[in-house]
Amino acid sequence: MEENLPEDLANLSELDEKSLLEVLTRRFTQNLIYTYIGDILVAINPFKYLSIYEKEVSERYKCHEKKSLPPHIFAVADRAYQSMLGRLATGPKNQCIVISGESGAGKTESTKLLLRHIMELCKANSQLEQQILQVNPLLEAFGNAQTVMNDNSSRFGKYIQLRFQSSSVKGAKINEYLLEKSRVVHQDEGEQNFHIFYFMLAGISAEDKEMYGLLDPTRYRYLNGRFGQDDLVQTWRGKYAEVCNAMDMVGFEEQEKVDMMTILAGILSLGNITFETTDSDALKVCEASRGWLKATAGQFGVQEEDLLKSLTCTTSMTRGEAIQRLHNQQQAEDARDSIAKVAYGRVFGWIVSKINELLAPKVDCDVELNEIGILDIFGFENFAVNRFEQLCINLANEQLQYFFNHHIFLMEQKEYKEESITWETITYKDNKPILDLFLTKPIGILSLLDEQSAFPQATDRDFVDKLNSKFKTAPNFEVVRNHTPLFTIVHYAGKVQYNASGFLEKNRDTIPANIRELFINSVTPLLSVLFAATISRTGTLMPRRAKLQVADDNFNSTRKQSVGAQFKHSLAVLMEKMFAAGPHFVRCIKPNRSKQPDQLDSKLVMDQLRYNGLMETIRIRRDGFSWRPTFREFAERYNILLLKPDLPLDKSSCMSILNNTELSGWKCGSSRLFFKYWHQEELARQLERLGRAALVIQKNFRARVCRRRYLFLLAEIRRQRQAQREREEHEEEERMRQQLEEERKRRLQLEQENLRPASPPVPLPRKKKPEPRPRSVLSVVPKAEHLAPVPRPRSKLFEATPFDNELNENVDLDVSLVLQPIDEERIKEKHLKKTNTIRWFKETQVRKLTRDGEFPSWFHGMITRRQAEDLLINKPCGWFLVRVGQSREGFTLTFRGADRCRHYMVEMQSNGKYVILGEDRAHSSLTDLVQYHTQVGIKPFMELLTVPCGQMCDQEPDYEELRAFTSSSSSSSSSVVEHPAEDQDMSSQKVHLQMQRLFLPPGGNSNTESHKPPVLKRISDRRRRVEAQLEHKEDDPTGESRPFPRLYPSIRLAMREIQQIQQHFQDQIKVSSGKASGSWKRTDS
Repeated sequence: MEENLPEDLANLSELDEKSLLEVLTRRFTQNLIYTYIGDILVAINPFKYLSIYEKEVSERYKCHEKKSLPPHIFAVADRAYQSMLGRLATGPKNQCIVISGESGAGKTESTKLLLRHIMELCKANSQLEQQILQVNPLLEAFGNAQTVMNDNSSRFGKYIQLRFQSSSVKGAKINEYLLEKSRVVHQDEGEQNFHIFYFMLAGISAEDKEMYGLLDPTRYRYLNGRFGQDDLVQTWRGKYAEVCNAMDMVGFEEQEKVDMMTILAGILSLGNITFETTDSDALKVCEASRGWLKATAGQFGVQEEDLLKSLTCTTSMTRGEAIQRLHNQQQAEDARDSIAKVAYGRVFGWIVSKINELLAPKVDCDVELNEIGILDIFGFENFAVNRFEQLCINLANEQLQYFFNHHIFLMEQKEYKEESITWETITYKDNKPILDLFLTKPIGILSLLDEQSAFPQATDRDFVDKLNSKFKTAPNFEVVRNHTPLFTIVHYAGKVQYNASGFLEKNRDTIPANIRELFINSVTPLLSVLFAATISRTGTLMPRRAKLQVADDNFNSTRKQSVGAQFKHSLAVLMEKMFAAGPHFVRCIKPNRSKQPDQLDSKLVMDQLRYNGLMETIRIRRDGFSWRPTFREFAERYNILLLKPDLPLDKSSCMSILNNTELSGWKCGSSRLFFKYWHQEELARQLERLGRAALVIQKNFRARVCRRRYLFLLAEIRRQRQAQREREEHEEEERMRQQLEEERKRRLQLEQENLRPASPPVPLPRKKKPEPRPRSVLSVVPKAEHLAPVPRPRSKLFEATPFDNELNENVDLDVSLVLQPIDEERIKEKHLKKTNTIRWFKETQVRKLTRDGEFPSWFHGMITRRQAEDLLINKPCGWFLVRVGQSREGFTLTFRGADRCRHYMVEMQSNGKYVILGEDRAHSSLTDLVQYHTQVGIKPFMELLTVPCGQMCDQEPDYEELRAFTSSSSSSSSSVVEHPAEDQDMSSQKVHLQMQRLFLPPGGNSNTESHKPPVLKRISDRRRRVEAQLEHKEDDPTGESRPFPRLYPSIRLAMREIQQIQQHFQDQIKVSSGKASGSWKRTDS
């Protein structure tokens, strides 16, 4: 079976369309959706879940050989990562992964899998990897939508740049291209608006709906009055929770989220404003939509009258005089839709800008970072009606196809000719003339569009007529005779007919000055920032501080550029980045148009194979040389294979290296070598073999050095022991000799006393009282025995080794061998870190953790790792506690596992959310985090928190020092202010002083209150209790301190007015239907 289903299409014995399609079809039926063409991956969308992306599979594709495992998207990620590090054929170099295919072919899912595997490859102990992974669901919600071709179609393009320092990721940047803003106000049949509107309406609670001013989803015109079935709504509810979590993980502030959701609600309300004419030809808002106008003004944070004025008239300045021009009904509706599109587009641009700000590399500017870029851009589209967006999308795909052709065919075959390599030229479909048709100045399609957009009176029909006159003889342009402005372009993927209606207006994308000024002065800070922002040459939003008053109309000088010019420039910048990097290609194939699993439409697949040029790609990968290093590059990289130092970097050295490697199938040109794609892996394998040999040499050399040092130390210890024994024997002999001498003297003295005659006692003269002498401290301190130090075990879970115990003898070791000099600078630094952590905890965390004057039972203050393990040593699996980090601003969750204690770092992000390092979920408080993980296990062992470890142990309390922070709130609710008992003051002071010092600043007095008179103590306690109650209310995450829209009361009033009007209309309908039925009954009788 494996012989009939080759994994690499470059190894096909017969190369024709029939055999190619047969191999891909048979692999697809066996769920083998990935196939190689040399180093290019072909991926067919299965439209179902496959179990080939699990953790175990991901582990196998880390630093693997290509031939050892079947084709996979993970292999492409691994190859790009190893190439970026310089572990494959070339040295360290930036890489890019280009994912192409038509809409619905699986590009977005491929991007997510590539990102996931690259983050696994560079996994370090940081939260950045999880933050980068959360970017995709966030951008998908705001930038993807359901189309007739794809349920999760990207309506924008993105180029994700991952920045690395050595092997670890340091940051990321998102470049976004051409969001389809028109989708906000109009969707074709069978299509939907952007996902975020449906997620928001399904997932927001009833409370929040009232806060944002959201009503029944079927009321909104911008959603076409449609919503989903119950099962779909349930899915959307889960997606909204994922989006909110992604924003928390990346680092969005709570107020920013509230402002953004309020703006989205305002866009929906804006769409329901309708207009009617009056007797004076001026416009007014229909009575039924007065409430929607009021709601929109409240949600946008502007005055109702100002918003109405900006919709119904335009103000211009002529010779210092303000002139107002009234809108007709169509112009007012266009202004309404224009505001909605611009507001949504700027919210999306702000999200991308905020992500880039939060994920920017935190390294010095002079540090050089390597990069892997992943391009996920909108696929080729050909709908029933194709508009300006489809033109830009298909232009981008033409540019990608040209990049592929240039890299695979043009550049490669050009080098064959220059280097005099025998080669039969492979013809391919060159799309350069199509790109010239679009991009040439001054007569390209985009240049002519800009030219017509500059004339206020020009129409879309004029633009099409201009195209017909300029390109009627061009082979890739077809004239369409129709009263509607139509034209046809013959793309590399087939003919596409474009409807030019709205081309000029979309290309101009202008905002009236009065609308811009209105929103800059909005009381909603985010909206003000969005409309004060500038737009770069590539169309990227660059937020700046909003000005409250704007006198001139000098709005965004770079904004004078048209949308087409911005897109053209952004494509040029993208191509420049990609040409400077090493490319990896993933060609996605769509198996059928009905989006059904296990179905493959042979004609559809064959069409994609043809226009992607896969037949020619297979031929050039089979016969060509994809890797073409110069002599110098090759010799620098592989001179170690000869094991000769100072090898000259020339052709002769390259030949010597290659003759030594026994490679075959390569060719030598005049200035470079030519290799097949599989030669890189063989050479990398030989380098790896030398690397392993070097490790063996290093291991043995280091073992020898360590053994020599060990033997030296052992001999030194034995020498010192022998010297100690000899010294002790000598001291013993000397002591015995002294004892014998003293005994002899004593006996002699006794004999002399016995011979002396007896005489009466003579009184001695009275002596003067002796003066006191200073004590000699050192003389009275007994000299301790000098013992070899035995290291204390790290925890009760670990015992001292026999070697440690063996040193516990009366041996006089050289102190310099076992003791290191005390590093005072390190001690000071450690003390400073601890002091800073204590200050951080005091100022930012105490009030968040305390409830009713008490800490949670699982919180243990600042205890050491060893103390935490001692508390949990005798506890069963599942017990846990939380402690403050001693050298960082954060917490540590200590968990009693089945075999050992595990310590999970808990970080507090810049937006105040708490995250366990490595987890993909953010929590508003430590209590929420603990509660969540009693239901959901902690990765990677999926362990559940079961029982909190109490704050008392059989030694001393480990939590008493925390009472110093809650002395004001430690009294229970029954202790009222007018009865301040003395024993309460005393109990608040019963603190273990040694532990209390852990949470006091250096030099602080832990017992300052005890020196105050009782009256002053009671007054200060009362004041602290009041302050604590106020602070507690402010910091309560479930209380009234949560952020609200700025004009929340106005929004509530507007919602009530809308509901009253709706009820009034319903009552009228019921009355009219009742009258009709009554008249029918009378007639019948």
